[in-house]
Amino acid sequence: MHDMSTAEKAYEELRKEMRETSTLASIGSLLGWDEHTYMPPGGAENRANQSSLIARMVHERATASKIGEWLATIESSDLVGDPHSDIGANVREWRRGYDRATKIPSSLIEELSRTEVLAQQAWAEARKESSFPKFSPWLKKIVALKKQEAECVGYAEHIYDALLDPYEPDERASNLRQVFEGLRKPLVDLIGRIASSGKKAPIELTERAYAVSGQDKLSRMGATAIGFNFNNGRLDTSVHPFCSEPGPGDVRITTRYDEHHFGDAFFGVLHETGHALYEQGLPREYAGQPIGTSRSLGIHESQSRMWENLVGRSRSFWQHFLPKAKEVFGETMRDITLDQWYFAINDVRPSFIRVEADEATYNLHILLRFELEQVLLTDDLSVDDLPSAWNERMQKYLGIAPPNDAQGCLQDIHWSGGSIGYFPTYTLGNLYAAQFFEAARKDLGDLDAQFARGEFSPLLQWLREKIHRHGQRYSARELVKHATGSELSAKPLLDHLNRRASELYGV
Repeated sequence: MHDMSTAEKAYEELRKEMRETSTLASIGSLLGWDEHTYMPPGGAENRANQSSLIARMVHERATASKIGEWLATIESSDLVGDPHSDIGANVREWRRGYDRATKIPSSLIEELSRTEVLAQQAWAEARKESSFPKFSPWLKKIVALKKQEAECVGYAEHIYDALLDPYEPDERASNLRQVFEGLRKPLVDLIGRIASSGKKAPIELTERAYAVSGQDKLSRMGATAIGFNFNNGRLDTSVHPFCSEPGPGDVRITTRYDEHHFGDAFFGVLHETGHALYEQGLPREYAGQPIGTSRSLGIHESQSRMWENLVGRSRSFWQHFLPKAKEVFGETMRDITLDQWYFAINDVRPSFIRVEADEATYNLHILLRFELEQVLLTDDLSVDDLPSAWNERMQKYLGIAPPNDAQGCLQDIHWSGGSIGYFPTYTLGNLYAAQFFEAARKDLGDLDAQFARGEFSPLLQWLREKIHRHGQRYSARELVKHATGSELSAKPLLDHLNRRASELYGV
């Protein structure tokens, strides 16, 4: 046993070092945000050099031998007796990060970072021209590098586990396959019943000409209403909406506007605001420490999907917001009734683009990507065959085949950024969201009555209390159990989707 003072001193040193490393990483985050919003195309080469230098510096700091020494000193003391205490949780998560990072050589980190910046530029061009061959050489490089990374860090069951872990710690591909299997059949069944109901949502109401200036205004009103603090955040435009956290007091979200697709921007903003509310709700005094950092991407996604779908697409939300939307858009919306609008924004029909998919079909888009990622990593599918494999699965799950690659396998930015193992967290997010929302309803009473009055803070406070303030103190599974009293289950999500379908489609 080390005496306490040695361990306490090691902990203070470690905390100071990690705080600085986190600040350095936040500079990288800011460079990434700028790359997707305001950087001129000519800056790509230099930005690749900047980003890879920062990535190398962060990696070198995070893998320094003194980190390992401090961790060992603290771990052999009483300081870590309670795994859920501030120190216990921080040390556990720092150890996880250190063990992973020290297994990956900095040359690989640097190569990945550089390749990702260039691959993202190539992806943007390829998507614009709907030309997969323009992107495939880059995707081959990414897949090869990610396989190297997986072999460096090791895995228990499947190569996929190694790449899933950074996004959803302790999760396994085998477990996800089981969860997703439980969703696939009921979803395909539900979508079939909706299709044969003969009822069609009046989606043309959302496809009228909605001036971009009005959309921007209403989106900001929506974000503010549910609790986004614009003093500590911004809203800008980018090709692919995202939320970026350069650091405490600075959370940035983006959206894209389409004059004839009202939902793109408005629901996109609610979604990214959900992410931002989580970031703004983390305990700022613990910034740069695991207990001041979001738990996992699945938990993060639960926040965005809840505000976008369970709140933003509810009838009660629009009882409050439709009059405001009519004020903003005037003549364009004058004749629209609440019932029509509620049906229009909850239209269920198979579509090509994941980010525009409705709640019922969305998880099938994730299932498709999850399956393709696994076979790409095991070489059971070559990158060149990806477009046809993609189209086949779209046909099988959703009954439609993309007319071109921009609407098919080129639609997402994630693979170009090296995010393989990331997509399943979206479906986990939907599952977590429905279960959290059900628990919040039990605790808070009539949420619909609150939303209809424009009161969203009780729900936000509940989320802050049950989820945000804990950072990484608990695992995702423990967090779900703490917040809801039950283990993760697909039932709340399927119940919610069936309720909405029965209300609108009578199925």
